Amino acid sequence: MSSIFVDQTANLPIYQQIADQVRQQIATKILRPGDHLPTIRKLAKTLDLSPGTVMRAYTELEREGTVATKHGGGTVVSVPADDPRLAIVRRSRLSNMVNSDIIQALSLGYSPEELDAAFQAHLSRWREERKTPSDSLRPSTTNTADTRAILIVGSHDLVLNMLVTKLKGKKPELNIEVTYAGSLGGLIALQENRAHVAGIHLLDEETGEYNYPYIKHVLPGREMAIIHLAYRVQGLMFAKTNPKQIQGIEDLRRREITFVNRQKGSGTRVLLDLELRKSGILPIDVNGYENELDTHVAVATSIARGEADCGLGIQGAASACDLGFIPLFRERYDLVIPDEHFRSTLLFPLINMISSSEFRNEISHVEGYDIAQIGTTTFCR
Repeated sequence: MSSIFVDQTANLPIYQQIADQVRQQIATKILRPGDHLPTIRKLAKTLDLSPGTVMRAYTELEREGTVATKHGGGTVVSVPADDPRLAIVRRSRLSNMVNSDIIQALSLGYSPEELDAAFQAHLSRWREERKTPSDSLRPSTTNTADTRAILIVGSHDLVLNMLVTKLKGKKPELNIEVTYAGSLGGLIALQENRAHVAGIHLLDEETGEYNYPYIKHVLPGREMAIIHLAYRVQGLMFAKTNPKQIQGIEDLRRREITFVNRQKGSGTRVLLDLELRKSGILPIDVNGYENELDTHVAVATSIARGEADCGLGIQGAASACDLGFIPLFRERYDLVIPDEHFRSTLLFPLINMISSSEFRNEISHVEGYDIAQIGTTTFCR
């Protein structure tokens, strides 16, 4: 049996923490039918608890049929990982935990929209925390003619995440695939007919204009719809206490500061390279320039773990990971859709959701975003 830990400061009673961890270990097949749980006396001593607390946890598990106590044989697991009883109990416990937190937040004056925005930001963070190297997203190789899924490729964005989550909740029958391959990766996926939608934020150095110059360069002559999603704030992210006293881009010259970068082709990488050139800083001068991650939340999570001192990213990601943040830029994030897909029935639900007051209200509390012009649509070729 894997170790059990308890948090004396948590709202959940200690005996329930123990019971939940046993259920979790059964569900993930760490514990299997017939495996023995530690004796009450042994687990109580290990956790520095009273035997009565452990006994209460074991009694609850036995009452629901998860474990069985055999006379002279100790307490053993009695259900397999896929047993419906275990699934029902785990779902019920999760529902109660979430409901309790929602009630507490509402009682403190937070709106449902604020709760949803905070939940989505933190969920993005923990998805990154749980990733393994094999989970890294790569551009889709699926041709749009071969699927009824909505294929979205492009730059990572929290509001886009919320849009997809909202749409899946409203229309669970829809199949939506999102690949974070950077802004240029999104446009190339459109060029190669591997996506219906590209999410981009690309600043053209020559004109100072966002997105349109790149669309015309990568997709010349094609009629494209550009749906505005949001303006968002980008800046430097670092540990909350700012131990390295980071003040701006110029600090990236300092060798004691370890930087974590976004991947080539991302709008954030384009923005960083532009600012480095303005400041006369060469990529080789930045310690960690070659360290690349695929999303804003991945960069923020790396900093929160202490793997890097600094990175460039959006304010919402910094907030989700409780980081310090210096705002530097206001950038435009758009969805680019070829005209034939824009007018197709496949994308109607997505396009309608973007313009809905329901969705606008839900995302209005996401930190670092200006959605005043969300849904504004223009066309170019």
